[in-house]
Amino acid sequence: MGVYKARLVLALIRGRTANEALDQLRHDRHRASRYIYKVLASAVANALQNPSVRANRLVVSKTFAQDGPLLQGGQRMRPGPQGRAMPIKKRTCHIHVHVADPQAAAPTGVQVDGGEN
Repeated sequence: MGVYKARLVLALIRGRTANEALDQLRHDRHRASRYIYKVLASAVANALQNPSVRANRLVVSKTFAQDGPLLQGGQRMRPGPQGRAMPIKKRTCHIHVHVADPQAAAPTGVQVDGGEN
């Protein structure tokens, strides 16, 4: 899954409450939504380790995706111009989701890095 495809789904959930975002991702048809769902669920679980944070007040405060390494699955080639061979690039991305409780006593932004997808 490339960065562009992940960023499209991340734009849908940014600024929503965590429950709305999880529900949106559960019913979304994009392939990236199931990976982002796992990252968001993990971020919510990590945020709930703080006793002053309430689950129903959590908001997806910041989301972004960055380029990851190319997958190493053997070097496969496809035809290129003038008889050359061009490598097939299997792109991955790192998914970052920050959730925060705006009414908590201390700011508790939790960052969870997603795996390469």
